[in-house]
Amino acid sequence: MNYYQHPSAIIDEGAEIGDGSRVWHFAHVCGGAKIGKEVSLGQNVFVGNKVRIGDRCKIQNNVSVYDNVYLEEGVFCGPSMVFTNVYNPRSLIERKSEYKDTLVKKGATLGANSTIVCGVTIGAYAFIGAGAVINRDVPDYALMVGVPAKQIGWMSEYGEQLDLPLSGQAEARCPHTGEVYRLDGHVLKKL
Repeated sequence: MNYYQHPSAIIDEGAEIGDGSRVWHFAHVCGGAKIGKEVSLGQNVFVGNKVRIGDRCKIQNNVSVYDNVYLEEGVFCGPSMVFTNVYNPRSLIERKSEYKDTLVKKGATLGANSTIVCGVTIGAYAFIGAGAVINRDVPDYALMVGVPAKQIGWMSEYGEQLDLPLSGQAEARCPHTGEVYRLDGHVLKKL
C-alpha cells in the first residue's frame, strides 16, 4: 500500500488506488473503483464500483462519484458538488440498467455545489462555476455558470479568464502564463 488511508476510511477489497493518493476521514471506496496516482479523496467522499479517477484529481469533501462517472487526469471536484447517473430516477422503479456515462476531461474544474446531470461530457480545462447545473455537453475551456448553466466566457489552462468573445475569430493570452489561445468559431485551442 503506497497511499494514505485515514483509519476511519473504508476501502473495499479489489479497489485500485495509485501511489501517493490520500483517502481522508469517513471516505468509502468500492471494490471495483480504479483511482490513479496522487489523488486526494476528501472527507465523506464516496466512490462507486464503475468509476475511473485519473492521476492528480482532487475530490473535495462530501462528493459522491457514482457508477459510470469517469474523471480524466487533474480534475477538481469542489466541495459538495453532485454527480448523477440516472436521468429520471424513481424510488419505485429499478433503473440500474439505464445508468448514463459522464465524462469529465483533463484539467476541468467543477465548482462547489455544482450539479452534473448524467450523460454529459465536460471538456478539457472547462470551468464550472459554483452552484451551476450542467445538463448538456461543455466545450473545452468553457466558463459555465447559472441554472441551467450557460457559457459566459473562456478559461486558460491555468484557470484565468481569457479576454475573448463567446464565438468568432480571436486570440488572447493567459494573464498569468502568457500562453496564447485561438478562438475559431465556437472552438478554443491553445497554440
